Amino acid sequence: MSATNNTVFVDADVPDEVRRERLYNGQLFLYTATDATRALRDFAAEMVEEAFAPYDPVTAQFDMSVEQWVEIFGPCKPRFIHHPKTKGLMREVLAGLGCDLEETYLDVPRLRGVTSDAYLSSGVGYAHPMHRDTWWSAPLAQLNWWMPIYPFESESSMAFHPAFWDKPVENHSEEFNYYEWNAVGRAQAASQIHKDERKQPHPPEDLPRDPQVRFVVPPGGLIVFSAQQLHSTVPNTSGRSRFSIDFRTVNVADLRAGRAAPNADSHPEGTSLRDFRRMSDEAAMPDEVVAQYDSGEVPEGAVLVYAPEGAS
Repeated sequence: MSATNNTVFVDADVPDEVRRERLYNGQLFLYTATDATRALRDFAAEMVEEAFAPYDPVTAQFDMSVEQWVEIFGPCKPRFIHHPKTKGLMREVLAGLGCDLEETYLDVPRLRGVTSDAYLSSGVGYAHPMHRDTWWSAPLAQLNWWMPIYPFESESSMAFHPAFWDKPVENHSEEFNYYEWNAVGRAQAASQIHKDERKQPHPPEDLPRDPQVRFVVPPGGLIVFSAQQLHSTVPNTSGRSRFSIDFRTVNVADLRAGRAAPNADSHPEGTSLRDFRRMSDEAAMPDEVVAQYDSGEVPEGAVLVYAPEGAS
């Protein structure tokens, strides 16, 4: 996305193949809530509120220690991920937005909690610095979908950094092996309470954050963007914890044809494609497609497909 072509499409009535092409070119899409997205949002909210009861989840951090907060929210994440109702709701959301369920493959949806005032910024509440998902072995054809569960402010949002769409950024992704991360890094999330010491790709020095773009969408709304987009979690100073759902999709026809965003600077080992399942029947990604994108070595003790108690 160049400085002269920062297009944001709001509730665009375009076919999925057009949307994917524009996303691969650095554009962004916003959607207001639909019946299907509200149903997913309501189910997640019900789960979060039940876990934190009798406290309000968005202010519970002020009523308990950070260790108690992690003890409550940590198990909530995998309950949402693996609940059979979640899968059905996800199908309704993507079908309603025009995705072909025979060609669309989905990674497990994540439930996120970002607390306020530096209460928790690691592990299950990790606040991501500037990054591209492709540094973590995501395919360049991956699309990210992000949905807030409760109202939130610009001060607790996520920021996009469009000046870096096709500009290389030093990030050390060449040292990252996805299968090693599955075996070690992801399993350590719940233990990272006061400081996140897991080895992860990131710029070694602070980058200029401006110009940056932030979007505030209503609960059940969606922000859709390419995994190539450089983005970050805004340090939450709103006084309210932000809870959200995010999920990732790939289109198998695009993977086979090599249609994707450009690669500016991502050189990790391994691929996350084995984590994706076909929306129509939960079939695994075909082996020959995975082989197109796999790279590097499989280290001793590596895990090709993460089967989590919780996913980070």
